[in-house]
Amino acid sequence: MKDHVTRRDFLNGTRIAIGASLVGPLSAMQNPAAAGLPDDYYPPAKTGLRGSHAGSFETFHARVEGASWPPGAAEESYDLVVAGGGISGLSAAYFYRRKKPDARILVLDNHDDFGGHAKRNEFSINGATRIGYGGTESIDTPSAYTDVAKKLLLDIGIDTDKFYEAYHQELYSSMGLSKGIVFDDKSFTTRKLVTGYGKIPWEEFAAQSPMTEQAKKDFIRVQTASRDYLPGLSPQEKHEKLSRMSYYDYLKDIVKVDQQVLEIYRRWGMSFWCVGIDEIPATSIQSYDGGMPGLDHTLRRVGHRGNEPYIFHFPDGNASVARLLVRQLIPSAMPGSTMEDVVTARADYSELDREDANVRIRLNSTVVDTRHTARGDAVDVTYVIDGKPHTVRCKKCVLACYNAAIPYIATELSQKQKDGLAYNVKVPLAYVKVMVPHWRWFADLGMDFAYYTNDFYKQVELDYPVSLGKYKFNKSPDEPMILHMCHSHHSPDIRGPEQWREARRVMLQTPFSGFEGHVRDQLDQALAGAGFDAERDIHAITVNRWPHGYAYNPGFLWEPDWKTEPEKPWVVGRQPLGHITIANSDSGAAANTNAAITQAWRAVEEALNA
Repeated sequence: MKDHVTRRDFLNGTRIAIGASLVGPLSAMQNPAAAGLPDDYYPPAKTGLRGSHAGSFETFHARVEGASWPPGAAEESYDLVVAGGGISGLSAAYFYRRKKPDARILVLDNHDDFGGHAKRNEFSINGATRIGYGGTESIDTPSAYTDVAKKLLLDIGIDTDKFYEAYHQELYSSMGLSKGIVFDDKSFTTRKLVTGYGKIPWEEFAAQSPMTEQAKKDFIRVQTASRDYLPGLSPQEKHEKLSRMSYYDYLKDIVKVDQQVLEIYRRWGMSFWCVGIDEIPATSIQSYDGGMPGLDHTLRRVGHRGNEPYIFHFPDGNASVARLLVRQLIPSAMPGSTMEDVVTARADYSELDREDANVRIRLNSTVVDTRHTARGDAVDVTYVIDGKPHTVRCKKCVLACYNAAIPYIATELSQKQKDGLAYNVKVPLAYVKVMVPHWRWFADLGMDFAYYTNDFYKQVELDYPVSLGKYKFNKSPDEPMILHMCHSHHSPDIRGPEQWREARRVMLQTPFSGFEGHVRDQLDQALAGAGFDAERDIHAITVNRWPHGYAYNPGFLWEPDWKTEPEKPWVVGRQPLGHITIANSDSGAAANTNAAITQAWRAVEEALNA
């Protein structure tokens, strides 16, 4: 955890993804520095392997492997250059421009689209466009946002109260839909889908499952028994004990359930924590998925997200937040004026990098070096695009990129600060979107979500039912639907961040055909009983793979008890260095939009006060 940033930390076996050349190919039409982006340039409509797509990571992996691009003569000058065009980077540009309206600002991003992990996926089917989210999915708990983040949302036009009407909270339940579990054939007697989890009587659900008789009894007990499994301890003593005990060990040693019950829940939260329940404190389980079984009568449950519903979701997730930020920065690139019309607006990418604009967003541009000039009053930023290095000079530079990348592009940092940045091992995961012509199979099975106890994808679920502006959710099961599947590699024999390094290696070595094959197999398994046929019914697949996905969350059992804020590694890592400051959610050790915005504000304030 505390080792220096090394090539292994960043790559960990991913040389296969780099290929034979140091720099991945980009076509001339993807070179905004030379010719701008063409009118038909539109990344959201691309399917196949997206997220960290081909051409977005090879240059930086080459940098980690030892390639270097020393700064050349500055070709352009700016007041601010931001490395990273995700929500944090765009927010940094917004905050800086609010303080200095006439400032010249350049945002550089290595991907072919802005937004970072807030990725928009579009599909065309039957002459209509359906919109999905390929990353950051919601404005989670807006009431808990910092005042700075709340104000930014308001300033860019987001009224979160509108989601109470836009989000059809009762749609699926009104149709009688609920969770299903696809039991695997390694831990259980057969591979089988059982529907009605949480809806039908637990005895009935257990009877339909392929569990042993003892496991069925324990499953029913853990779901129904009004029992305090830690009698004699005060609430404070219980909390202290369970905060140091995994949920897995709690179920195994305190509740004493059969191993098959443990296997049901082992990967239940993989899409949230990206580790098994053997590494999650039992106290943390209470706030996930409406609570998990066996704890309700032992330790009082804390309301999930302060009991605020999880409904603050644009059809493209927080890609609309990024799009609204772009609208503020470059109005001509994002037509419209409201949070409703941004959903269906078509971004004009040719407007992002105009020579006559004060704010410019340059895509397909990987920052490889930042350093102060000899006089120390400016920063030279070198980036690579289409295989060629370019250098720009700026008064201030905000690094809104991954913490793990920063030591390679800000070599002036002290070793102590590099160590702090190295602490954050980002968590790999993939959001896979599957376009199908209807969702009648789910309705007939009485299911809106299927959980797989042990398979490549942890889940498949129906899209969030949101209608906003002119975009209407397809409420009828006979209309097209974007299915959401989530993959997070599970290594049962590896503990701590090392499992994420292993997961990154596996992800980068998995071709699109591998992701696709598991989609077909798992959907056939879950839906074939209702007539689904993957060969016939899958219209398109978009794999949003994020080898460097979630920001590090310090809520795991192995995490030290940091006594003060200044000693936390991510706080050490984010300290300003001259005219270079550090943003992004990594610097707040939280994988959410609140952190991305708030850390951007801090970085800009530090830059302005330097």
